[in-house]
Amino acid sequence: MFEADLASRAVGMDLVEAEDGRAAVTMTVRTDMVNGHGIAHGGYVFLLADTAFACACNEVGSVTVAVGADITFLAPARVGDRLTATAELRTRRGRSGIYDVTVTRADPDCAPPQVLAEFRGRSRTLSAQSLAAQTSPAQSLSAQTSPAQSLSAQTLPAQTVPAGPLPTPPSDQVPG
Repeated sequence: MFEADLASRAVGMDLVEAEDGRAAVTMTVRTDMVNGHGIAHGGYVFLLADTAFACACNEVGSVTVAVGADITFLAPARVGDRLTATAELRTRRGRSGIYDVTVTRADPDCAPPQVLAEFRGRSRTLSAQSLAAQTSPAQSLSAQTSPAQSLSAQTLPAQTVPAGPLPTPPSDQVPG
């Protein structure tokens, strides 16, 4: 499954472990992944955890999707940090599963890696009947117009965002 995951591979993720119910995925935080505070954007950390979750719950021969997930951020990641998301199956009943994912950063000053985030994913394995009734993702995509294609057909006004800090208002306009 990971080989076909273009989104995860585009941000430089590597699958380092995958077995039934467990997976580990790594990613290095790049400069284009930080937010205005200079720390890794939470969406990238979530993407890393979600990718490990997907790799752990998609065993050979099954198609399993997320039905929900949440994340708790405990510490920030910064440019150059090598993050590892390790996903483990907690419980499975029928076609439903619960997986926990821990996102860590190797820290030379700490013996164990530092925990940055905890993620819990809830999965559902699709039945053979529901898979047969659906079209393939490629067929579905070719038949639809994406929001980006719709926008590209329109003429949108250009906007310029000034570089650097925002201007400071005159002191008589500052509430205080």
